[in-house]
Amino acid sequence: MAATWRKLKKSLSHKLSLNSSDSSNSSSRPPRPPPPEISATVGPSPSSRSSSSSSSSAISKLSRSFSSRLSKKNCAICLSNVRAGQGQAIFTAECSHSFHFVCIANNVKHGNLCCPICRSKWNAVPFQAPTNAADPQQNNLGQIHTNVYHRHQSHLPLQPRVHPEPLSFSDDEPLPSTSPTRLSGPQTVAIKSYSEYSAISVAESRPTFPVLVSIRAPPLQDANGHGRTPIDLVTVLDVSGSMFGTKLALLKSAVKFVIQNLGPYDRLSIVSFSTTPKRVFPLRRMTVDGRESAILAVESLRANGGTDIVGGLKKGVQVLEERRERNPVSSIILLSDGRDNCNYGSQTTSSANQVSEFLNQLPASVRCSNIPVHAFGFGTDHDATTMHAISDSSGGTFSFIESVAMIQDAFAMCIGGLLSVVAQELRLTVRSASQGVQIVSIPSGRHMSEISDESQQGVVDVGNMYAEEEKQFLVYLLVPISTGTRNREGMKKTPLLDLSCLYKDLGSNELIQVVGERVEILRPEAWSPADEAVCLEVDRQRNRILVAEGITEAQVMAEMGNLEGAQAILAQRRSTLLTTAAAQAGDGLCNWLEAELREIRDRMASMESYTQTGRAYVLSGLSSHSWQRATTRGDMTTQILTMSEGGTSRTSVGTTVGYETPTMVTMVRMSQNLGVNPAA
Repeated sequence: MAATWRKLKKSLSHKLSLNSSDSSNSSSRPPRPPPPEISATVGPSPSSRSSSSSSSSAISKLSRSFSSRLSKKNCAICLSNVRAGQGQAIFTAECSHSFHFVCIANNVKHGNLCCPICRSKWNAVPFQAPTNAADPQQNNLGQIHTNVYHRHQSHLPLQPRVHPEPLSFSDDEPLPSTSPTRLSGPQTVAIKSYSEYSAISVAESRPTFPVLVSIRAPPLQDANGHGRTPIDLVTVLDVSGSMFGTKLALLKSAVKFVIQNLGPYDRLSIVSFSTTPKRVFPLRRMTVDGRESAILAVESLRANGGTDIVGGLKKGVQVLEERRERNPVSSIILLSDGRDNCNYGSQTTSSANQVSEFLNQLPASVRCSNIPVHAFGFGTDHDATTMHAISDSSGGTFSFIESVAMIQDAFAMCIGGLLSVVAQELRLTVRSASQGVQIVSIPSGRHMSEISDESQQGVVDVGNMYAEEEKQFLVYLLVPISTGTRNREGMKKTPLLDLSCLYKDLGSNELIQVVGERVEILRPEAWSPADEAVCLEVDRQRNRILVAEGITEAQVMAEMGNLEGAQAILAQRRSTLLTTAAAQAGDGLCNWLEAELREIRDRMASMESYTQTGRAYVLSGLSSHSWQRATTRGDMTTQILTMSEGGTSRTSVGTTVGYETPTMVTMVRMSQNLGVNPAA
């Protein structure tokens, strides 16, 4: 193209020179003498400037005329016609100029990222991969920064088509007219209760008597996940310059694993962010074609620029808020390896006020828990405080991905839960069953709880529950001196609580109310040795809360720079834990809690280790405890998940024991069996 312009300018200049010469010869003035070989003046004469100006003006006019005719009719690369229907793919840039796809792809391959006609810099550029179809690592044909894909011909692989990002994201793919086939006879949420002791003497009152209320979601109606509830999922991915290389390759593998495990009723959108956010793939169903298109969009991701987490989240929320149709479950997966340097500035740490101001920039639907954001902090340089705050305020979880190789397993753990939601908007209600019995407190972590009606009723907003997920809440009661009735054996008893829950069953799409058995306690004249046995279920849950509260206190001390005080708190909680009945009985959860305390103490050995990994490790653990939901933290690469009756155990500290669900475990096993292949 450059050679063509040089020839054109040379020819035009020569023509103008001849015209100028003819004009001077035909005038009555004598011919101008030739210029001297050496001129004493610096710069052109007025007449030469005039001639040069008229020459440049003529060249400019001819150039614009040539560009106009060329852009409308011909490819500026090969100069042949670019009309549709001639058997060649056509690329139209955002500046509206069109070229043959092969021509412009070859032009871009040599580093030319501007329009050959108007020289506008392009944001989306075409890229044609090598044509060696035998090599699976080089067979992603037509990769491009775009968000719309289609098939040119049935016998060709998917080819991209460039469209500018729309102002409104109401372009989501319509949901199918028929919903997934669901099996009849839905199982319901199960409610169980345990009191700390089986009896309290008639003459004794207890100001804080604990009763454990456990709710467990039913399993999926089909073990293979057929007929499960479909999801609208948006991945918001950091593609800043720090993600270049292995990080980005592993991120692509992890997202492709997610894509392959979504079904035709699920929909996925992909948003990337660096200095600016961009929706690279619209909300589309994950049919065969949809998955292929999504994978092409993932392969188009390139790492460069800064980190605008706020912009990326706003774009992801926009996708969900402006969709025309909605699946029953929706969520955002956010991953970043750095700090938001577009909204925070150059600071390396985030104060409480800065985090609060940061959260105020996020959409209200995130701050008010309408759209859960499951945040993943990648590596040792991410802003764990901010990422934890985002997930915490939205109702999502925060995971710490310490090892770059474990990102796929972390995503697998998350979607194993998201793809198994069986109950929505679950509310647990406990009500006093006897006069004088009052509800004192309900430690519920991040689940909202309320005590009303003069301490006669308590409500816990549990929200969504995954298949076979279990959540447990201690309800502390004021139990007065016995005024109860006698049972058949003549023993007095005191009714303590009536239990119920209300939720939307996503299998039947109906509101279901479940009533649990009334909680009662015996009131003998005097305690017997059997009555003094502590319920281990209550004790282990009390230990979990004890440890979680201790970790919270230690984290506050560490943020103040008082690692010695933090270590002392952790040591004290560990000593208390080891003296409890559940720990001395060899309870698995207590063993894990003790190992967790030791791990955190190691990561708080110095401020360097705390800032590098300790803070993120602690916050991901607190996220898990506060929501009673599994999160990834530390290095999971050597962990082996094993299911045991009634729960989950693992060989090392990584995710919280008892919070993993069977579908999570299955998904992680699938990920580990596939392994990690960044080039795949």
